[in-house]
Amino acid sequence: DLVTYEEVVKLPAFKRKTLVLLGAHGVGRRHIKNTLITKHPDRFAYPIPHTTRPPKKDEENGKNYYFVSHDQMMQDISNNEYLEYGSHEDAMYGTKLETIRKIHEQGLIAILDVEPQALKVLRTAEFAPFVVFIAAPTITPGLNEDESLQRLQKESDILQRTYAHYFDLTIINNEIDETIRHLEEAVELVCTAPQWVPVSWVY
Repeated sequence: DLVTYEEVVKLPAFKRKTLVLLGAHGVGRRHIKNTLITKHPDRFAYPIPHTTRPPKKDEENGKNYYFVSHDQMMQDISNNEYLEYGSHEDAMYGTKLETIRKIHEQGLIAILDVEPQALKVLRTAEFAPFVVFIAAPTITPGLNEDESLQRLQKESDILQRTYAHYFDLTIINNEIDETIRHLEEAVELVCTAPQWVPVSWVY
């Protein structure tokens, strides 16, 4: 289980290697991730997922996906080589830890939009994550009581209550461009200012 208390220590400025975007499904994390990578290809990259589905015509291995056999993927999963994995339409998809490490080797920040459980693996000195929670937009009573917005808000609230102690930053996604600007500034600041990190990252 994820711990709820840990000792921290203050370190001089250092570059966080991984930007972790947490949030309810449909809150806009994928758009934020894609925008940051398009705007700053010299700073951010996204680990290419592995999949067991056959490549479509014109798909190139290693461009949008790495194509692997089901047996190979199951073996790698049992060897703890995957950060996350799941299945969709009879195929398996997953993010391999080595694809994140390759991004770090290039001197880039890996952007991950993952489930909170992935923090068990990521919250180490090796991945040095900056964890940002993208919260659901504020609902104005009587104005935007749309059912899908309410579901988003509810899921967002549950995530926030359960995992808030892991968030380095929370941004309410009321306006996507403003959210992205806030995130860019926060990443810049965290890489240039002294910061508190878990003591396990140091010793």
